[in-house]
Order: sequence, then C-alpha cells, then structure tokens
Amino acid sequence: MRLKIYPDNPQEKYLQKVVDSLKNGEVVILPTDTIYCFAADLTKARALEEMAKLKGVSIKEADFSFLFSDLSHLSDYTLQFDTSVYKVLKRGIPGPFTFVLKANKKIPKIFGKRKDTVGIRVPDNSIVKQVIERLGHPLATTSIKSKDEILEYITDPELIDEEFGERVAVVVDGGMGGNQGSTVVDLSSGEIEVIREGLGDINTLT
Repeated sequence: MRLKIYPDNPQEKYLQKVVDSLKNGEVVILPTDTIYCFAADLTKARALEEMAKLKGVSIKEADFSFLFSDLSHLSDYTLQFDTSVYKVLKRGIPGPFTFVLKANKKIPKIFGKRKDTVGIRVPDNSIVKQVIERLGHPLATTSIKSKDEILEYITDPELIDEEFGERVAVVVDGGMGGNQGSTVVDLSSGEIEVIREGLGDINTLT
C-alpha cells in the first residue's frame, strides 16, 4: 500500500495507518531528511527479522540505526555522556547526522550479543517525526539501496513501491528522496570521529 503524505500537513488518518502497521509488527518504508528507509517498531522481533531479510542480512549482522523524534528518550537506550557530547548532539539534531553512542542494556536482545554502541538519528522530516511521536518510542531503520550503478539509493517512492510494496505493509510517499545518506559521527569515545561523510556538514558540529 502506497500512501501519499504531505510533509507540510501530514494527514492524520494516514499517519495512524503507518503507526498501526508498526504496532502490528510490520515493516514500513518512510522518507527522512536524507533517503528513504525501511522502518520497524524497535520492540517487535518479527518485524526486525523481516527488515533484516529485506536488507539481505541476518538479524545478528544487521546494523540498524534508531530514529528518535527528539532527545527525550535517548537515555533509554544509551549510556550517560558528558556535556561536550550533548552540545554536539544539540548542534546536529534534528538533521542529516547519525551519531554513534555507547549503548545500554535495553537494546533488544534479538541482535545477538549485546551491542556496545548504537547509531541514533533525529531526522528533520515532519512525517517520520510524527510517526515516532505517535508510536511512543524509537524506530529501527535501515537504508534502501539501489541496484543502479550510478544511484546509491532509490529516490523515487513509486519505484520503491514497485520493488518492495508487496513485501512491506506501507510505503509512505513523501515526495522524491535524496541520494546522499547521513553523515555518521562516532561520539562513543567522547571525541568527534567521522565514520562516513554524507549530507551533514561536519563543520556545523564544532
């Protein structure tokens, strides 16, 4: 099912449809401020396993990021960090950054051995942020890669629906997506270490 949702004024009934699908343990596809992604309720093991299959990896190999609507639930999944790290987060959130932080023991056990770190994002996209707010906790997500030799990601929601529509509950059409992922920044040591350069400008964090 493909739902056209307008970022400037997301339709309530469509947002609720997405949330209901997530609560039912189904995988959905959502836009972010960078690229389109697979998304699942972090607490639904079946959905996490299905998302790993869509990605073509085992659940123990999956390296999902967690999407938050803001920083309020961050301490539920990460270890305490110092003021300097918090200042970096505030400068880059919301925005096109994935921050790697030390994980606590609340990370779902389905991932196998306990994860020492976790990648977190707060995307600057009203659709996904409102979905997370209605769900009440973060989403587990992973990018949708393209088979195209030039484009790294699939940017057209209609093409995404053609390829994956029958394997997910909902494809949210929030307009054309980007073809550049987030900038990944490791803050687990307390210092800024760029793991991958993407859309986010690292200079804005310092």
